[in-house]
Amino acid sequence: MEGDVEEEEESYIGTALKAFRIILGNPIARALLKPSLKKYKINNRELPALYWALSIYAGKVINAPMVIRFQAETLKVLLKLGIKLARGDEEVVKEALLKYPHIRRGIWVVLEGIAKYGITVPQRLAGPFLIVWNLTNMCNFKCIHCYQRADKPLPDELSLREKLDLVDQLDKAGVAAVALSGGEPTIHPHFLRVVHELSSRGIHTSVATNGWTFAKIEELEKAVKAGIKYVEVSVDSADPEKHDKFRGIPGAWEHAIRTLENAVKLGVSHGMATIMSRETFYEIDDILDLAENIGVKRVIFFNFIPTGRGRESINLDLTPEEREEFMKEVYHQMKKRNLEILTTAPQYARVTLLMSKGRTVTPAHFYLGENSSVKVLAEFIGGCGAGRIYAGIEPDGTVVPCVFLPIPVGNVRTRPFKEIWKTSRIFNILRDRDSWEGNCGRCPYKYICGGCRARAYHYTLDITGDDPGCIINKRLWNSVLEHGIPKGLCEVSWVDEVPVLRKPILNVPRHYAEVESTSVPLPGHTTGKLVHA
Repeated sequence: MEGDVEEEEESYIGTALKAFRIILGNPIARALLKPSLKKYKINNRELPALYWALSIYAGKVINAPMVIRFQAETLKVLLKLGIKLARGDEEVVKEALLKYPHIRRGIWVVLEGIAKYGITVPQRLAGPFLIVWNLTNMCNFKCIHCYQRADKPLPDELSLREKLDLVDQLDKAGVAAVALSGGEPTIHPHFLRVVHELSSRGIHTSVATNGWTFAKIEELEKAVKAGIKYVEVSVDSADPEKHDKFRGIPGAWEHAIRTLENAVKLGVSHGMATIMSRETFYEIDDILDLAENIGVKRVIFFNFIPTGRGRESINLDLTPEEREEFMKEVYHQMKKRNLEILTTAPQYARVTLLMSKGRTVTPAHFYLGENSSVKVLAEFIGGCGAGRIYAGIEPDGTVVPCVFLPIPVGNVRTRPFKEIWKTSRIFNILRDRDSWEGNCGRCPYKYICGGCRARAYHYTLDITGDDPGCIINKRLWNSVLEHGIPKGLCEVSWVDEVPVLRKPILNVPRHYAEVESTSVPLPGHTTGKLVHA
């Protein structure tokens, strides 16, 4: 089953990370790794010796120079010892590295990160595991909660040539996985070409879709042939009428369900994505029953983020108490059903850890597991991954920490992605949880949770602020409710990491913080003057 394959992949990664932690905490071992960061051009791809050495270690036949073969032997010795001490099976790990090229890429960015920065918690990576790429702003739906306000294509979206150049940049940065989103990526004429280019480089390529295109099974077959490995379909209700109203298009529910049925029929790895809101809070059983009836194996409840069109739908958001109950119910349902049920709320790691009395933990929102390797994975990459283990890319090439946290930190048209990833001031603030103030910075669960940075920013205008969705921050949520819509509000956007004050908005939702004078809290709890647009 595909679900079993995905769980095995996470277990392999967890075992490898545990091995790295044991062995590479030694400065001498890290010194042995550093020469492998030098790049070599093989098969027209210029990548670090580390990647080619991992490929050789896994059993790939590569025409590589002797220096890389020597480094492959060094890596073999280090990994063999580490895996043995981690009580893992070296042959199983090697098989996974050979079978799944994206795992090799993930191991590459972890090892390079350790070589450069040492062992850190959470681990600082040389590149992101995942990129969510909003391929286009074009969309055939009008979803109430759309973070992108998707509608028509932007006038300055990347050309096909620029998209292919971006694929090369992501390849060189070591990105393991790319999720294509939008807008609706499947209706864009460049979709299949981009999928092919990504997957041909061993990058795990997935798509988040409303299901309209893939309701025709032949269209899904084309995407799979091009290299799509995972299809995530949005379903907002078990009730067709509710879903269609939420999505703004009659027949939306029928198309989404048919796409999931097609994915099941073709054996394509897939998931049903549902917004975590007050509406779905009372529909959990019905939604999961629907998934089981279709044959779906994975359901993900996405945190509601008050951005984009979601700004006008703040009433959909859960109270901290409701979110806590929602997450507990997700855990209970996971235990009793033959489904993988997850949520993107980072607090779920704390909930699972406490409810299982320390036996179970969720690393980010990837997998739920009960072995020591998975617990290591949770501590390495756990919690909100914005700017740490993933980043977002907008249709015009703008890089952001997360598609729900649209703070521009650079653009791939003017700076290479890897340089942006390495040098962004905002990314580096997000990676240093020990420097945060407030409850999220002091919380004992900050390494496996850290709070949703998008929610913290949209409610407090501080990317290191407290996430008001957490039960620990109930006082903050109550303060937001108590003060209602304060006066003197403005919309803040960011250009090259500089805050820009837009004109005041009428009927502003509750989540905006009051701006005193012409200053606003900046990342790291400093105060800076706003630049008027």
